[in-house]
Amino acid sequence: MSNRFFQSVVYQLKDSIDRTVGVIDDKGTVISCSDLIKIGEVHENVISSISATMESVVDEGYTYKPLNSRSGLEYVAFVEGTDELAEKYINLITITLTNIKQYYDEKFDKNNFVKNVILDNILPGDIFIKAKELRFEVEAFRVAILIRLSDKSDVSAYDILQGLFPDRQKDFIININETDLVLVKEVKNFNDNKDLEKLAKSIIDIVSSELLIKSYVGIGTIVDNIRDLPRSFNEAQIALEVGKVFDTERFIMTYDNLGIGRLIYQLPTTLCEMFLSEVFKKGSIESLDYETLFTIQKFFENNLNVSETSRKLFVHRNTLVYRLEKIRKLTGLDLRRFDHAIVFKVALMVKKYLTSNPTKF
Repeated sequence: MSNRFFQSVVYQLKDSIDRTVGVIDDKGTVISCSDLIKIGEVHENVISSISATMESVVDEGYTYKPLNSRSGLEYVAFVEGTDELAEKYINLITITLTNIKQYYDEKFDKNNFVKNVILDNILPGDIFIKAKELRFEVEAFRVAILIRLSDKSDVSAYDILQGLFPDRQKDFIININETDLVLVKEVKNFNDNKDLEKLAKSIIDIVSSELLIKSYVGIGTIVDNIRDLPRSFNEAQIALEVGKVFDTERFIMTYDNLGIGRLIYQLPTTLCEMFLSEVFKKGSIESLDYETLFTIQKFFENNLNVSETSRKLFVHRNTLVYRLEKIRKLTGLDLRRFDHAIVFKVALMVKKYLTSNPTKF
């Protein structure tokens, strides 16, 4: 927050309160005061006392009280005097300055601006006006990275990520809800995908060690203009949803690498149901037991190679051939034929998609 903004308010309070009034920052330095001579003085003892209690304290003829903030101790207001009237004054001053600070943060805070952009809470035409007002770089390579916690945590994931990305001018951490956070990060160019996956891995490791819970990361595509950030954020959401359906063992999902899962996710459910009814005989896919489905999975993983699959499954080659023949009779598809295998693979993914009923963005 601008010190000049505090100074203008403090100077107006001087006319109503016949005492010295001021504000110090979290280092103990006086950043604004009705007595201009005091600006620049350092009150370290006051900060250490307030940090321990976050309540008002009295020191050397002045009463001090911290401004309310979700980010911890940022600013402390003070007023001359230690009497009962000084206590009333400091309560009124902190209420006034806190409300003004909140208004200032909402109007001039870049983090809040980025949040409104990615959530489409600001009209496209107003984006550039607001960016100019905040001196925010419009054209820069940025990407939205969605971090989803597997559970709520008593420790603030927001604070942990802020520590990882301290550059408040280029990297923005945004709380979406109790389990979702977004990192809007500035990158060098369009080809930073590998570095982004390494970054996502480090985020998952830090969250796991600090919060003792799992996290999943969805990465949108890199954009070169702030107006396209909502698209990158939407892609990060889709990446997590598609990964949750089709690749449950992965913790990092990149929108550019979702493959056929992304295509299936975008299809209408009625079209998917029609496709399944055409591919499989009525009830044939439901008749496949766990062992058969596991066999199919391994057969696909080993590139339709009968010998290699039987070796991995620790079964005789003839046993595997018997199972594949059984599948052919049930479904009408011979998985040893490449074209039949492709249809079967896609059909299984479509079935999984319909069963999961994921949220669309």
